[in-house]
Amino acid sequence: MSIKSPSYPFIIYLLLLFVFAGCKNRKKPDTIASSPLELQQKTPDLIHSYLKDAVGNKGKLDDSTTLSQATLAQMIYEKNLYNAAWSKEEQWLPVGDSLYHFIVNAKLCGLFPEDYHIKELSEARERIFNDSNAKADRKNVSLWSRSDILLTDAFVQIVKDVRLGRLQNDSITLRKDSVLPDDFYLQQFDALQQSGYLLQIITLMEPKQPGYHLLKAGIKKFLDSADYRPFTFVPPPGKDPVNFKKTLQQRLYEAGFIAYDSVMADSLKLAEAVKKFQQKQGITVDGKAGEGTVRMLNTSDREKFIRIAISMDKYKMLPEKMPGRYIWVNLPGYYLQVWEGDSVKLFSKVVCGKPLTKTPQLNSAISELITYPQWTVPTSIIVKEILPAVKKNPGYLARKGFSLVDKKGDEVDPYSVEWSRYSKGIPYKVVQGSGDANALGVLKFNFSNRYSVYLHDTNQRYLFGLSTRALSHGCVRVQEWQPLANYILRHENTDKPGTGGSKLDSLRSWLNKKQKHSIAVRNRLPLFIRYFTCDGRNGGIIFYDDMYGEDKRLRERYFAAK
Repeated sequence: MSIKSPSYPFIIYLLLLFVFAGCKNRKKPDTIASSPLELQQKTPDLIHSYLKDAVGNKGKLDDSTTLSQATLAQMIYEKNLYNAAWSKEEQWLPVGDSLYHFIVNAKLCGLFPEDYHIKELSEARERIFNDSNAKADRKNVSLWSRSDILLTDAFVQIVKDVRLGRLQNDSITLRKDSVLPDDFYLQQFDALQQSGYLLQIITLMEPKQPGYHLLKAGIKKFLDSADYRPFTFVPPPGKDPVNFKKTLQQRLYEAGFIAYDSVMADSLKLAEAVKKFQQKQGITVDGKAGEGTVRMLNTSDREKFIRIAISMDKYKMLPEKMPGRYIWVNLPGYYLQVWEGDSVKLFSKVVCGKPLTKTPQLNSAISELITYPQWTVPTSIIVKEILPAVKKNPGYLARKGFSLVDKKGDEVDPYSVEWSRYSKGIPYKVVQGSGDANALGVLKFNFSNRYSVYLHDTNQRYLFGLSTRALSHGCVRVQEWQPLANYILRHENTDKPGTGGSKLDSLRSWLNKKQKHSIAVRNRLPLFIRYFTCDGRNGGIIFYDDMYGEDKRLRERYFAAK
């Protein structure tokens, strides 16, 4: 059976399709004006034509340039009769210069110049002002029209990125405007055209939280000393000890913590170099290149800037106005703050969850204080830790101060249980009685959440002396638990703010008597548990270990091309 060849007309049809597809995005020939006035007159028609094609072709302005906000740009120009917004008669307007220089320095706001057509705009300005053919290019209507469109598209994208950020909403997002209405963009454009004050407009759209502005204030110092040279990647420790030691030494040499890389250093020299690095990073100084230290060695200045961008965007996901008083817990920083207005009234070190038992990010409010609490061990800990231990030795429970309680509330002898029957859970509660040896310490702060976590004191207070404190099963241990409790209860008496009334007296009495009691909190103190891997401090920026890999995931999802 023979297969017929395609007919000649059909081949011609296919060829025409390919030709049409190839020409669809081809750059149109440049239009040249004979005078500045003619340039101004021809620009609106050309801007109209370019935008019409771009909107109909998924934002493509030409083969190499795509508009990110083509429809909004068209809307802005339509309202302004397609007149040029940023230039006039062979000259950039001051507002156009202002926007261009903002794009050049976009990193100072945690933004990326390449997101706002910096390459194309820089090339256009080079042709107009510095190129050997600059005189002719100044009359190039196409060049001016495309540049104008690119600036408008950049402005719209900047408005979106400054106001909302680049991260998508998640379960803890509290901002109200996850999508900006078209009118908002038009209002910002009109305000800029009328006032000419770009930075003022940008500032009004930024978050008001002090943490955001402290971070922003430290960017210039960070950028001035940033090193974007490539560096040696250190693999995870343990897989190939010889290669690990070799790459570790090379990386420490590149960072200036060891003097040579040509001869293999002994273990003592490597440990000394690791200690120098750890000390500079503000992490536990033990000379051991564990997973946390290796993660920080592999965090380049390029990666750090992306961390800054992510953190600034996280601030944009908070409410435009924060509560008058609230607790702020930053997990990677291992700290808790009580904010009142723009001031920190209390600071405390904290211990948070290990990477395998992460402390969740959440929004809640302190609703109850419990003195000398009992600890009912969560099922996850029973399955992972307690069940394997009691299978080996039922005496483990008594040694740890745990009691086994059945559904009726009666205590059960652990030696009477056939532990081999259980693997995914047990039909009992495991309870640790109240007392100074209790894992929760002498005070627990309850708040509504679906993770069964809370803030509390601890019987292992020595852990606060460590630099790296991701050590708990998920709850947050608070070093300054007593000042925090005092602060909460001092605001319980609304008739006499700051006194706290009888609740504060009761707390002190029950703590002295070592009695278990519950204190309801009427004026609930809002709580935000968050994950920020950098903070602005003393005019610079400090970075924390991304111990849960949260920023790594965000970087791969939203900033993979950076």
